[in-house]
Amino acid sequence: MKIKWQISVLIFVAIVLLYFSIVGFGSSTKKVVISTNADEEAIAVMKKALDDHGFKGEYIVQPQSTSELGGKMMAEGKNIEADVITQATYYLESAQKENNMFANIENTNKSTKDAYPDYITPLLGNMGSLFVNKKALKEQGLEMPKSIESLTKNQYKDQVAMPNVIDSSTGWLVIQSILNEYGEKEGQKILTQLLKNIGPHLESSGSGPLKKVESGEAAIGIGLRSQAIDAEMKGKPIHYIDPKEGNFSLVEAAAVVKKGGAKQQKAEKMVQVIQKYGRKDLLQQYPVPLYKGEKVDKQQRPTYPKKWKGRLTVDLLESHQKIFQEAKKQAQQSKNKE
Repeated sequence: MKIKWQISVLIFVAIVLLYFSIVGFGSSTKKVVISTNADEEAIAVMKKALDDHGFKGEYIVQPQSTSELGGKMMAEGKNIEADVITQATYYLESAQKENNMFANIENTNKSTKDAYPDYITPLLGNMGSLFVNKKALKEQGLEMPKSIESLTKNQYKDQVAMPNVIDSSTGWLVIQSILNEYGEKEGQKILTQLLKNIGPHLESSGSGPLKKVESGEAAIGIGLRSQAIDAEMKGKPIHYIDPKEGNFSLVEAAAVVKKGGAKQQKAEKMVQVIQKYGRKDLLQQYPVPLYKGEKVDKQQRPTYPKKWKGRLTVDLLESHQKIFQEAKKQAQQSKNKE
């Protein structure tokens, strides 16, 4: 009798566990999962907008690198865990083309300066520039650079920090500016020499170069313009420089994964709330106007604003990454001969 009772209990426990493995444990499964490539500052703005407008405790944020999140989108499609994805637009558009995974959202991009598909809600723009540590530059006796090409001079050896385009979308801004200005053949030569001078300062994140330059480990950085301006305004020995090759930018946006049901509807409302109530603060931190009527301070306006000719796509990114990898290989071979 006792054995039968124990077997009955075990069967009951197994059924309960099976049930919860299917429907999930508790209310956490009802929370909207937001997968994002955004940095801490942007995430804080998005969370504040949601918390202040009725969605506190209703979501989970999963920060990931641009390349990691992009890879999941392309591989998993609508089966991805996320309900909302904030990511570079080129990844969103490429994933939609490949997997048809995003739902259209009404009235979130009707007043944008550029045209976007209805499933994309632009949130912020990242723009590239050069920046220097004025103190380190003076101590090293280095000239103030005016272009990316000038950083290929021998005097800047091991004094330049830059994001790795394999890991960071910020690194792609650098590649775009070089290839747009000099073409693929000459651009690869410039990139090869630049990578020789970068040496140990090839960073995995877009904010990495500024940290290296602020610490004085490198005198010059290539990275996000807004971060450099902010550091300079806070009194740090940083000075930003708009390179003659141009200030290129990338747009990060939100999209809702097409899963259907009440959870998708909640996710759509969350994106609308972030865009409506968070955009003002995002523009202040990332001063790239995306919507008609938006304005930024004169100091925040780039000297040489430029865009890549044609649409940015994952295929284009991968072709530029191949150029980068070849340049990196040549730079290493050249250093080995020295």
